[in-house]
Amino acid sequence: MKITVVGTGYVGLVTGTCLAETGNDVLCVDIDKRKVERMQNKEVPIYEPHLDILFERNINAGRLKFTTSLEEGLAHGKIIFLALPTPEDEDGSADLSYVLGVAENIGKLMTEYRVIVDKSTVPVGTAEKVTSVIAENATVDFDVVSNPEFLREGFAVDDFMKPERIVIGSSSERATELMQRLYKPFVRSGNPILIMDEKSAELTKYASNSFLAAKITFMNEIANFCEKVGADVDKVRIGMGTDSRIGKRFLFPGIGYGGSCFPKDVKALYKSGKDNNYNFQILDAVINVNDKQKTALIPKVVNHLGEDLTGKTIAIWGLSFKPETDDIREAPSLYIIDALLAKGAKLKVFDPEAMDNVKAKLGDKVEYADSMYEAISNTDALIICTEWSIFRTPNFKKLREHLNQPIIFDGRNLYDVADMEKEGFTYFSIGRKEVL
Repeated sequence: MKITVVGTGYVGLVTGTCLAETGNDVLCVDIDKRKVERMQNKEVPIYEPHLDILFERNINAGRLKFTTSLEEGLAHGKIIFLALPTPEDEDGSADLSYVLGVAENIGKLMTEYRVIVDKSTVPVGTAEKVTSVIAENATVDFDVVSNPEFLREGFAVDDFMKPERIVIGSSSERATELMQRLYKPFVRSGNPILIMDEKSAELTKYASNSFLAAKITFMNEIANFCEKVGADVDKVRIGMGTDSRIGKRFLFPGIGYGGSCFPKDVKALYKSGKDNNYNFQILDAVINVNDKQKTALIPKVVNHLGEDLTGKTIAIWGLSFKPETDDIREAPSLYIIDALLAKGAKLKVFDPEAMDNVKAKLGDKVEYADSMYEAISNTDALIICTEWSIFRTPNFKKLREHLNQPIIFDGRNLYDVADMEKEGFTYFSIGRKEVL
């Protein structure tokens, strides 16, 4: 099947590459000429595990191509995926200007029937808006489908190739049949393709991400309460997770969620509620608690090292919002960095993949280390912001030798409290006993 993907950001590039992997002829469209040239030269513009292998294989096979021409893209694909940014607007709503701008051009350029697929995460009612904008200029039949993505950064290739479910929002039998045929190779194990109306499909994505964000935030609140009453959040988490109604996932406390999806989607759903005279009180609390949680380590740092951190050098391990990605959007590390710099601290930072993105944002405000151990050399404390695998079992002897003082502020609860006590560290984590 001939497919066009408009937008080669995180979702668009994974979508295009994975669709090509199952034998489809995919053309990806992007307005960034330099980016298109890089991809034509087999350079993957984002970090996502295993994507590079599929990317190069399908380019070599001639199934994956790139262009800056939307007109060429419309002539190529019977199904046109819109994988465009929907950034957070000033009022918290999703900015649909990119989606609707491309929709307008599609209406002007389309010369035969096409299925236009909203792959971006969009508010309820977007399919109607896209349909209306295209219809203003279109002279041929078309259908608009809502097909939200459920891709986890760091696992996106697996999530696309082996989806737990595929959601298709469409009122058109013709479009639905095409979408089912396209996705059939991805659900051979029996996972469902769920057909529903467009508005329900759009809301399914927002509801899913908001529920997971609420689960994370609730666990962080429990962790904060554990610190007040002397309970151990690890034991509480295990006790909760054995209940099949609750489950084990998303119960790990820390310094809040970040990334391109949860913060934006929760705020967009909350704003969408306001626009429709409904107040999502739970989401209001989730947003406020998570904002505070991102800097939950700062009071611990101040209590131990002092309010004025001038003359102190602090190391930070982990800059991306989660492991296995270079994405720093809404990363808690950035909030911690800002708070520490405001208190006069000097910072040395390290991340396996996100260093270039942080450099582009912060410049020379912090010092960038080439390794995790170089980052802690001659520093007064270590803060852990991201749970990369390489941080899980460090050489603790080496840690003690490099740090001026054996002090760790662990925002992801990577280490066992008893082990840190034996190793002779002063250790602060989230929702557990302090080791002094």
